[in-house]
Amino acid sequence: MEIRVLAVGDVVGAPGLAWLQRRLPQLRRRFRIDFCVVNGENAAMTGMTPAQGEDILDAGADVITLGNHTWNRRELLPYLDDNSRVLRPANQAPQRPGRGVGIYDAGRGQIAVVNLVGRCGMDFNADNPFTKIDGILKDLSGLPVLVDFHAEATSEKLAMGFYLDGKVSALWGTHTHVPTADLRILPKGTGYVTDLGMTGPRDSALGVDPAQSIALFRGDLTSRFQPAPGPCWLCGAVFTLDAATGRCIAVEQVMDQP
Repeated sequence: MEIRVLAVGDVVGAPGLAWLQRRLPQLRRRFRIDFCVVNGENAAMTGMTPAQGEDILDAGADVITLGNHTWNRRELLPYLDDNSRVLRPANQAPQRPGRGVGIYDAGRGQIAVVNLVGRCGMDFNADNPFTKIDGILKDLSGLPVLVDFHAEATSEKLAMGFYLDGKVSALWGTHTHVPTADLRILPKGTGYVTDLGMTGPRDSALGVDPAQSIALFRGDLTSRFQPAPGPCWLCGAVFTLDAATGRCIAVEQVMDQP
């Protein structure tokens, strides 16, 4: 028996959310998805509101993961405590709202999801994700485990992938918004990709209007980032797991666009 998992890259702005709402139900049917994890931390460009969280769940996500913009929208804080289907990075100070680990019904058995944030190149005051995950996995013995590692450096993501190879079912990177071409099954059976990419404006600089991004790098004074106009895409990956062993047996890229 198999469990088919769809992981969706960072939803960016109102256009990304609208495209997710339009396309996710169809993608779930097309790929015969049992369980879906969506990274929602850029739904408000920086952060996510509770209303946007509800929209993502209603669109077909089973779990929402977040990242370094978790705390940008303070109205989200009570929502993190109230909704077990929304995860913030587990390697944050324990007194902060919410949770970074959850166990869920995937239809064909239970599955665990872990949200971690990297430290290399990230000003986020996080605990060491490598030591944090050790303690987490002790409480998840026997379950398939999915990890969203929200990190900047490809080296840190790759190191985590090999560190957890054989210990988790799948690990994918988020945050950099650019889909990488290294989807694979690592030697001990963990499905892996360095970055899923994003769900939002395709002709953009990480979802942002290119003119604003160019101005920033030129050194000009810029306004608050706005999503780029034009068509959107949804980037992610489908991981097929052996339900009995938790090992990943297949992984394929998803790049849904007009």
